[in-house]
Amino acid sequence: MSPSPVPRPTPAELEILRVLWQRGPSTVREVHGTLSGTRPTGYTTVLKMLQIMTDKGLVGRDERQRAHVYAARLAEAQTQRQLVRDLLDRAFDGSAMKLVMHALAARKSSPEEIARIRRLLDEIEAGQR
Repeated sequence: MSPSPVPRPTPAELEILRVLWQRGPSTVREVHGTLSGTRPTGYTTVLKMLQIMTDKGLVGRDERQRAHVYAARLAEAQTQRQLVRDLLDRAFDGSAMKLVMHALAARKSSPEEIARIRRLLDEIEAGQR
């Protein structure tokens, strides 16, 4: 039997995951300090969110030290792939073309981004990916 998939993180959970991906394994105090730099956030709110995220399997908790250290269970790229797959299936009927077309139409892309997209498409077409 395969392991159950990790649930899709909420926007608030994604915010905490971004801190953990940027900082690496961190205590509640460290996560709270980083989040408080952008908007007011209560320490107990961050603690409760991390406890919920631990129960959901989004983060792991190292209890060997006095202050528990939390780490994201999946790498940022894995979570992004999971979210894109979910969006692709739910909103675009599995069509990558529809997803890409909407993404490009939704926001202006820089010339550098367009060039990277072209290179990626060339690699895919050449069978290198």
